Amino acid sequence: MARGDWRRLDESDVRVRPGKGTRPRSKRRPEHADAVPAMVVGVDRGRWTCAVEGDPTRLVTAMRARELGRTPVVVGDRIGLVGDASGQPDTLARIVRVEERRSVLRRTADDTDPFERVVVANAEQLVIVSALADPQPRRGFIDRCLVAAYAGGLEPLLCLTKSDLASPDELVAAYAELDLPVVVTRSDEDPAELRERLVHRLSALIGHSGVGKSTLVNRLVPDANRAVGVVSGVGKGRHTSTQTVALALPEGGWAVDTPGIRSFGLAHITPNDIVGAFPDMAAMAEECPSGCGHQGPPEDPDCMLDELVETGEASPGRLASLRRLLSSRSKFDEYD
Repeated sequence: MARGDWRRLDESDVRVRPGKGTRPRSKRRPEHADAVPAMVVGVDRGRWTCAVEGDPTRLVTAMRARELGRTPVVVGDRIGLVGDASGQPDTLARIVRVEERRSVLRRTADDTDPFERVVVANAEQLVIVSALADPQPRRGFIDRCLVAAYAGGLEPLLCLTKSDLASPDELVAAYAELDLPVVVTRSDEDPAELRERLVHRLSALIGHSGVGKSTLVNRLVPDANRAVGVVSGVGKGRHTSTQTVALALPEGGWAVDTPGIRSFGLAHITPNDIVGAFPDMAAMAEECPSGCGHQGPPEDPDCMLDELVETGEASPGRLASLRRLLSSRSKFDEYD
């Protein structure tokens, strides 16, 4: 056959160049059956501090295994470790598995940001810390935190600080219809009631700068400053107040201290995410038209939630409180 006469080629003329290796590529990853369970208690610059089997005295520094790729790993995550899990100086383990999360506290930078950030994983409750004075309480902030808690599967707890400066009655009354547990503390007293609600649980504390959250943490965890220093030791001197860190309570359980929040976007949350946290209203909300924001007339004239009030299955105050939360999701300026 003349060279270049491609019309006369058949299968026998094909030459297949062998690959660089004879081993077929596989997407199967090692199971790591011998991985040690642990909980992430601190994150800093590509290194994770982990409590082996949830024991605060067995802290290990770890890196993320290559096979996890960019899988996000945050404080509160339950993970599997391989390698050197002794916790001795200059040792490094590998995170090879991240267990399914039971709850997530998420936020976005603002209400237009499409990228959500997981602040804490697997927390059982969200402690919303708000001062009664100096600074003044911000209802918009509290409402947004409640929305994030309900949508993420956390139980909210409102902690009102500085009651020696102002009365909590008005703010407590504002949330009475939500059946929201409230703890009131004073600057000159031990937060005994709050401590009781945190024991043997994983709780995340969130609040604006200046509301007294750090004071509470230092009283709940007497050696908090030392513990934070140990957990973030791989940070090479980074200021610890800018990080989320889980601190072990002396009585058992963990308090997750989060940085002072300046912006709390809820772009990732839908109205149905919020209503779904109210069992007495969720079923009726399913009867609403598609795309209903559950605000009632005039925005949502066909919203079925008003029928619950008409039949006596829900109080007007409870529905109004729910709709205030729904409104807070779309009023970012009120938060600021």
